[in-house]
Amino acid sequence: MRDRGGGGSKAAVLLVLLVFLSCSGTAFVVKGRSCLSLERRCTSARSSSDRPARHLSHNTLLKVIRTRGGSGQAKGRRLRGGSTRRKAHEDGEGGWLTRVKQAANGPFAINDIEITPDVFSILVVYFVQGALGLARLATTFFLKDELGLAPAELAALTGIFTLPWVLKPLYGFLSDGVPIFGYRRRSYMLLSGLTGAGAWAYLSLYAHTPAEATAACVLANLGVAVSDVVADSLVVEKARDSQSQAVSSGLQSLCWGSSAVGGIISAYFSGALLERMGTRDVFLITAALPLLVSFAALLVDEKPRPQVEASVQDQVSGQVVSLWRAITQKSVWLPALFIFLWQATPTSDSAFFYFLTNDIKVGPEFLGRVRLGSSIASLLGVWIFQTYLKEVRISTIMFWTSIVSVPLGFTQLLLIYHVNRQLGIPDEVFTFGDDVILTVLGQIAFMPTLVLAARLCPPGVEGTLFALLMSIFNGGGIVGSELGAALTKSIGVTETDFTNLGKLVLLCNLSSLLPLPFLKWIEEDEDRVARETKQQKGKRWWLAKKEPAKDAPPP
Repeated sequence: MRDRGGGGSKAAVLLVLLVFLSCSGTAFVVKGRSCLSLERRCTSARSSSDRPARHLSHNTLLKVIRTRGGSGQAKGRRLRGGSTRRKAHEDGEGGWLTRVKQAANGPFAINDIEITPDVFSILVVYFVQGALGLARLATTFFLKDELGLAPAELAALTGIFTLPWVLKPLYGFLSDGVPIFGYRRRSYMLLSGLTGAGAWAYLSLYAHTPAEATAACVLANLGVAVSDVVADSLVVEKARDSQSQAVSSGLQSLCWGSSAVGGIISAYFSGALLERMGTRDVFLITAALPLLVSFAALLVDEKPRPQVEASVQDQVSGQVVSLWRAITQKSVWLPALFIFLWQATPTSDSAFFYFLTNDIKVGPEFLGRVRLGSSIASLLGVWIFQTYLKEVRISTIMFWTSIVSVPLGFTQLLLIYHVNRQLGIPDEVFTFGDDVILTVLGQIAFMPTLVLAARLCPPGVEGTLFALLMSIFNGGGIVGSELGAALTKSIGVTETDFTNLGKLVLLCNLSSLLPLPFLKWIEEDEDRVARETKQQKGKRWWLAKKEPAKDAPPP
């Protein structure tokens, strides 16, 4: 089905190409302007006043050209008539000469965020996270074709691969309280990149059994999860030091844009590379990407700490106590339990992937295009949420996305039973459109969970509790994968027999409605927040009414 030859020289050439593209993509994120802001992602173009100092606006550039151009006679008249005035304007605040000097010598900034070495290293981490999707299709085809795993086995291993993401709070505690070689951030980021690179290289060169492939994939995810925790810690430190909502929002926007660029680039190349070379060659190319994280770790500005500080250990111990107090509150653990149940319903993704590749013969290159469309659709889902749904109650969004997702999920039955062919719709067109629509809806459903998780975090343990809630979210996804694997095996769907695939899809879609009775836990939390907000507004109004006016004359 695919050409797996040409490993040596072809792999070397493409390795250099991908490293160059990765560096170029990172430079593009740093040197360009992020098209995604935290408040309104992809909603409007940024004004020229918000552009970086190094990129002069069109009008400013015309002023520079006109000032420097023109005939010598006219230029002499201008200089004789108002040289002092023009020089003051040029050198004054806002003058073009000042702007040029700032662009040449001043710090480089995007969205009012100064691109320091720390910020650059954060952007590299997020870019690599998105770019590692390059090996996603290759991993699935490797497990399916070369190791010969059945759909149920693939679904079970997929859940195991993501286990490192459940332990994110542990990585946060370690990086905060246990320095390695005297560094709390730089060393963990460096080791995470080396771990990821080694894992992908091992998967490319030495993995020949499911156990070896599982160990390599778990280590690869461990490297990404640790670097993610360190990058988030740096983001929190930058936001805390700035004490500015604009800086915090702008930094989050840059991080999102960097990850999006990496994801779109990897989605474009993942299928095309797999169509022209073997899966192991793709793994070898992917092994170069985590090394960018290791190189970026050297840019982190951090003072060495020769030994573990007792104050840091005490701080970590205090965070554990505060975290336990937080999660034992009913207003926290009930919504957290709902998030877990929301994710723990079984899925049929692995079995449906086998159907696409074995029954209707969809190739890797087309699946890469589907991934590209899904990446763009995900951004569209974020835009829809930020533009139209951010003020809507979380419980309302979750309820209706669950209701709407069921009939949309049933559209897969049209492809399974080839009804689309009777309607004159090609398999690939139907697959692409179905995946894009479901991705948009899935992103709209996912965004409220982030808002809910952030709202549940009390002061003092915001970062740790948020990481814990995301771990619960990921843990629910693992349970859903394992339940889907068990259901796939019990129904009898295999790599060649898709007779009961329709029944599997039907059951998995209907099971997504099971958590809805527990949605009242979210509604109760929303009612509590609404009452507290109303009380605070009433209290502020009463205090403002009692406070005498500043300009009122003394009695």
